[in-house]
Amino acid sequence: MARGGCGCLPFALGGLLLLAWFGQGVETPPLRIEQYDPRSPRRPMPQWGDERYAIEEPGRQADSMGTAFAVDRDGAWLTAEHVTHGCARVGLEEGRFARPVQRVIESREADAALVPDALSSPEALPLSPRMPQPGTPGYHMGFPAGEPTLVVSELIGEANARRGRSEVTQPVLAWAERGRLPESDGTLSGISGGPVFAEDGHVVGLNSASTDRRGRILTAAPDAVTRLAAASRSVDDRPIAYPFTGLADAESRFGAWLDRGVIRRIFCDVDEGQGG
Repeated sequence: MARGGCGCLPFALGGLLLLAWFGQGVETPPLRIEQYDPRSPRRPMPQWGDERYAIEEPGRQADSMGTAFAVDRDGAWLTAEHVTHGCARVGLEEGRFARPVQRVIESREADAALVPDALSSPEALPLSPRMPQPGTPGYHMGFPAGEPTLVVSELIGEANARRGRSEVTQPVLAWAERGRLPESDGTLSGISGGPVFAEDGHVVGLNSASTDRRGRILTAAPDAVTRLAAASRSVDDRPIAYPFTGLADAESRFGAWLDRGVIRRIFCDVDEGQGG
């Protein structure tokens, strides 16, 4: 049984990326956090694989940034649960502003959260509950250190992850990193919540954690992500998935989705009274 320590991916804003909150000073409804948990004593979720990972949690929640992507053109977005958890305010990037959202639905079985009724999108990304074959490539998209980056990996297989001091494990896919565009060797902080695509063009999870030492990326299990999307009743689109023809194709599509606002940065403000 392999064990590994992983770093969480939220990225502290600090002074690197300064966005104003849209409507700063205008009273907005408080953020509603809802939770979805398909587990029960009579129907426990299956435990995946023998490989296990322990994911370190930061000592104190701070203002942070992650990645979100549209799964319905009417305004449903997916991100990682640890990006939105503990936030007083959550906002999607819109130009040079962070547009506050009103609701977040957090999964209790996986590191996934869905934001309904948010910004509309010209396109939605296709989800699949099926795990690709081990050894096949994966394309991870998001904003490490606030910069758009495409990470290429190879699927190792199913695993379990445990966050912080929690005894509850979550199903994940484990990937071996093979390269990045643009090239870098820094932390992947900020890619949390971004999509990982299988070779057939489907989103098969979202980025959850990584370990620099072992070169591993953990993503939320695809079936857990699709269960959350279905339970939200906010995802009606059924976009067609087109297989990737290679790295150049993945890079081109990533650029197009960035230009069209299908993949965006998402921000967490832990103390609304001190938002920037």
